[in-house]
Amino acid sequence: MKIQEIAREAGVSPSTVSRVFSNHPNIRGEVREQVFAVARKYGYRPRLSSKQQNVVIVSPYKTVYPIRSYVEMVISELALALSARGFRIEMLPQDNLGQLERIRFCAAVSIGIDAEEFGDWEECFASPLVIVDRDAPAGTGEIYSVRSDEHQAMELGIGCLAAHGRRNIGTVIYGEAGTGNADLRREGALLALKRHKLPATARHVRFALAESYVEEVGKLLKLGIDGLFAPGGNAGILAAYALSLYNRRVPEEISLVTSERTMYSRYAISPQTTISQDYTAQAEAVADAIDSRLRGMPFPRRTVIPYKLIERDSVNLLA
Repeated sequence: MKIQEIAREAGVSPSTVSRVFSNHPNIRGEVREQVFAVARKYGYRPRLSSKQQNVVIVSPYKTVYPIRSYVEMVISELALALSARGFRIEMLPQDNLGQLERIRFCAAVSIGIDAEEFGDWEECFASPLVIVDRDAPAGTGEIYSVRSDEHQAMELGIGCLAAHGRRNIGTVIYGEAGTGNADLRREGALLALKRHKLPATARHVRFALAESYVEEVGKLLKLGIDGLFAPGGNAGILAAYALSLYNRRVPEEISLVTSERTMYSRYAISPQTTISQDYTAQAEAVADAIDSRLRGMPFPRRTVIPYKLIERDSVNLLA
C-alpha cells in the first residue's frame, strides 16, 4: 500500500501522512489517530527515518525511584551510548508525556515506566519505544524492553552467602509488594533459597521501606539468620544502620550482601559485597534496539541483561 492510498482513505493529503509518520509536532491528535488506524487496517508499517536523530528519554516520577542515583546512572550511560552513535537526547519527565505529540523524535526511551502508561503507542507514533527496567507487552508493535535479570540477581546474592557457609539467610527487599520489581525479586529470592536447600519461608523474605527497615531486619534476626541479603534502593546504608543498632558486627557475626551504591558500598565499614546492574551493557542494548529499528532490521522484543557480583569484605567464610 502507498502513502497516497492511505491519504485518500484517511481524507488527508499525502504530505500530512508523511508528517504523521515522521512525528511532526503540528498534527492534530485526531488526524494522527485516523492515519494510523488506516495504516493498521491494511497492515502498513511506515519506514522509520534515520535522518531524524532526536531520542526522547522519559524519566519516572520520584515515587517510582526515590533513590535517584539509579535513574542518574541509567541516564548517564544512555547519554554516552546514544551520543556515540550520533543521536541527540531530549529529556522529558513522566508528568509531561502529553508533550510527546509536540516533539519530533526518532525513538523514545522510558526508565521504569510500565508500557500501559504510554497508551496505544502505535495509534500515535511510528517510532520505537524502548522501556528500561520493565517488560514490553507481548505483540508485534514498536515497543521493546531492556531490563536486568532480577531472578539471576537474587541467585547471585543468596548464592554468594550460601557459598560462604551461610545456612540461614534473610532477605529484605527495598520496596512494597505490587510495585516496581519487588514481586519479581521476592519470587527470585524464594527460588534461590530453595535451590540452595535453605529455609525458604515467607518470614525469610520481607519487604521494607526506609521507615520500616530497622524493624524488618529485627524480625529476621529473631529467626537466627547468619546472612542478610538487602537488594534494592539504598538498602546498603539502611541494612548497615539496622545491624549496628542491633549490635551485630559485619562480617564477624553476620554476613551482608546489598545493592551497589558505589559512593557508599565501597567505603562502608566493612566495604560491602554487592549485586550491580550492568548499566553499560543495558545502555548499549537500548542503542542497538534503536539503531536496528531505524535501519529496518528486526530486534528482540525483550532483552535481559545479567547482574554482576562485586565482592568486597562484608561476607566472610565460616570456619
